[in-house]
Order: sequence, then C-alpha cells, then structure tokens
Amino acid sequence: MDRMQDSHASHEAHLLVVDDEPNIRDLLASSLRFAGFEVTTAADGNGALHGVDAADPDLIVLDVMLPGLGGGELCRRIRAAAAVPIILLTALGDEEDRIAGLEAGADDYVTKPFSPRELALRASAVVRRTAAGTGDVVSNGALSV
Repeated sequence: MDRMQDSHASHEAHLLVVDDEPNIRDLLASSLRFAGFEVTTAADGNGALHGVDAADPDLIVLDVMLPGLGGGELCRRIRAAAAVPIILLTALGDEEDRIAGLEAGADDYVTKPFSPRELALRASAVVRRTAAGTGDVVSNGALSV
C-alpha cells in the first residue's frame, strides 16, 4: 500500500474542494480521495456556499481566483457563518497575497503549482488539529480540560 494512502486512510474526513478549473478540481479530488478523504467538489462560489450547507465539510480547499464571487470574499463569508477550516489554493504567491488570504480567515495557504501529496498532508494536519479541539470536556471545579 502507498505510504500516503496508508498514513491517511483512517481519518475519513470530508473535504469540499472548490476550483473553477475542471482539470485541477479533478486532480485535487482524486489525490485527496486516494489519501483517504471523502471529497465533494464545487466549481464556483455559489456551489461552494451550497456545498458548505449541504455537505458540512471538515475542511475546505478553496481556489482564490474564482469567477464571480472570489475566493477571498468567499473565505470571509464562510468564516462568518461556520468554523470550518479553510486552505486557500492559488497561483498568487506574493507575501501580500498570502497575508490577505490569511487575514480573510484561511488556516493555510498553498501556491500553485502544488504537490498533491503535500496538500493532502497539510489537509490531514489541519483536520487533525481541528478534531483535537472537539473532544470531551472534563471539569473539576473551575478547571475544564
């Protein structure tokens, strides 16, 4: 079994992939499925908003340069409505672009061209960190863990 598939197959997190380029969207979906994720896709901002509501994803991989509602604005809207983590995926790699993406609410920022394996590992790390905060709360007096 491939190391990438073996290291991720157990988490079964659900990802929403949003990219207007069909070839990139298909590559992302295939590589993330191979890594053990359940994947739903959308081609634009409206599809992404519907996907967030319908699929309740554990993570969104979001292209910044979408037609119509751009990824930065979409990231802000999603962040205002849900606590789902977001990885921005974009050809814009300047420091100002990365800062703008992170200020819009992204949890991570990956530039194109990208390594599908690295993206899958980043997605796994974000999902793992997010899931770690959703466990049981144990309280003893004023102390809660």
